[in-house]
Amino acid sequence: MRRHGDTGYGLRRAVCERGETIETTTFTAWRRGAKAPRGAASLRILAALERRWKLPPGYFREKLPHPGRYISTQACLPLPMSERRRMAWHLPDDFAQLALSKRQEIEAWVRSVILSGHTDYRRYQAEAMKQRFAFQFSGKGGVMELSPGLSLDDRLADPGLRRIGRPLGATPAPAQLDEEAADLLAFKTATLTSRGRRRNGVWNSETAAQKMEHLGLMLGALAACPEGAVRGYGAPVDAVSFGLLVFPAVWDWYLGWREGRRGFFTQWETEMLTVGASLSRRETGWLRQTPRLAERLRPIEGLVSASDVRAAFEDWDKACDAQHQHLLLRAKEVARVARIHRDPFEPILPILEADSPVGEYRKITEEVLRRRPDGRLYPTAAAEATRAFLMLRLGLHLGLRQKNLRQLLVCAREGIPTSERQLEALKRGELRWNGRDQAWEVLIPAAAFKNAGSSYFRKNPFRLALPDLGGLYAEIDGYVTRDRPILLRGAPDPRVFFVKTMKARSKDAEYDQNTFYEAWRLAIQRYGIFNPYTGRGAIEGLLPHGPHNVRDVLATHVLKQTGSYEQASYAIQDTPDTIAEHYGRFLPQDKAALAAQVLNQVWN
Repeated sequence: MRRHGDTGYGLRRAVCERGETIETTTFTAWRRGAKAPRGAASLRILAALERRWKLPPGYFREKLPHPGRYISTQACLPLPMSERRRMAWHLPDDFAQLALSKRQEIEAWVRSVILSGHTDYRRYQAEAMKQRFAFQFSGKGGVMELSPGLSLDDRLADPGLRRIGRPLGATPAPAQLDEEAADLLAFKTATLTSRGRRRNGVWNSETAAQKMEHLGLMLGALAACPEGAVRGYGAPVDAVSFGLLVFPAVWDWYLGWREGRRGFFTQWETEMLTVGASLSRRETGWLRQTPRLAERLRPIEGLVSASDVRAAFEDWDKACDAQHQHLLLRAKEVARVARIHRDPFEPILPILEADSPVGEYRKITEEVLRRRPDGRLYPTAAAEATRAFLMLRLGLHLGLRQKNLRQLLVCAREGIPTSERQLEALKRGELRWNGRDQAWEVLIPAAAFKNAGSSYFRKNPFRLALPDLGGLYAEIDGYVTRDRPILLRGAPDPRVFFVKTMKARSKDAEYDQNTFYEAWRLAIQRYGIFNPYTGRGAIEGLLPHGPHNVRDVLATHVLKQTGSYEQASYAIQDTPDTIAEHYGRFLPQDKAALAAQVLNQVWN
């Protein structure tokens, strides 16, 4: 403006179209950095300034701090506000000026690639989630997950204080069914079994939540309407009981229903049959040791006859024996024809196919910092970007499962770290400052891991000093001292490192399994997937994914560099056999290339 002798009033007359309302003080605010252009009208004015002063197109837009999202007008994107905001992040700045056909093309691409992730499994999952039919149990008798209303001191004093979350739209189980579920839950999660009962193995909170959810799906399918979208069996609700699990015919119907719904069998059905068989195991099965369930059995037309009910009532052990043998046989038959519905590598194939998968994934963290908005103008958006950066960076350095990463506590530099004994009681790790080594370190007791009994730990805790690479320590310090309080907004501090952005209706700042997955997925959508229409995003061909895929990236990287399954297992706290079966995309050509590096040295 000084170079061309322009004033705010003169620019307002020169670049503003008829009907636009912009104050002359806006240009002053832009010059001083008190405000930044973010709306569609402001971006149009910037383009007009570029033409007026003969600057290259996009000169000013490249200098803008990313505000967290670009707002498009309702006219060019006729969607509800919440969906429009989510969509607008991935639209080009000139979206409103494009032709209708081009806008429709961009919108369709964003929906299919970025927002949904166009895999067959993702489409199936999206449709299946629309149908709510499972019974949800209150969990009065067992352990599910830590109650968000409890303080850390309460959890230290009594780690057994738990609750069950109930998804939106779920059907609460009838009182009788809920009572049976509570007894099963207590049997499989209590520290000590009730007198006279025996069991083989104990469920932790995550396993308990998963198994009870699966049983709720099965019983809910039995009660669902056969004419509806679910196409259940239509059994009377008062006849649905855990005692029905003793009948092989019920299991066979459920297997047929699952196959018809998905089109084929998967490993899921095999594991479900194994759980059912364990419930009727001699001496230790819950179903076998609960013969009173026979008193609640009712005939179900076409599925369970009156003679079946009478036979089970008269000889419960014989019925359990028949069920146990039948389910074990069915599990073998299903395992033989089971198919893989979800390819866990598909969303991250461009990364796994790179020579350095970790280096390729690192591009996403660099994109986060490059697109991070100005903290002075947009403190919350900047704090969210820093949180996304640290999620990805700590995931790459630590290789932890989602649970261990999201439950990681934090102790500030000047604070007193939580003792290892307390962490073991909580089954959580902690990020703390090691004054002796002058480094941020992560300490996680072995009991906090899913595979705590594996040979990797041998009852020893996991301890790792984070390297101060790429400004990691500065980002951690800034997040702990500045960004975390911004995200909490005065809410009670759960003491976990990663906290949600608290809003008016938020109840708890701590992530659960679903919200942490969505936070990671959102970071990949915004910064990871290359968008050809905006030029933003780090990696072309990437699809939305969750934190568990980082373990595949780490294992594949080590395998490509060393060829050692043992060293790959060190990266993600597991065993070589598990790496070979579940993690790491180590193809024959990768193995041949690694061997060629050694053999080709002969010719040098």
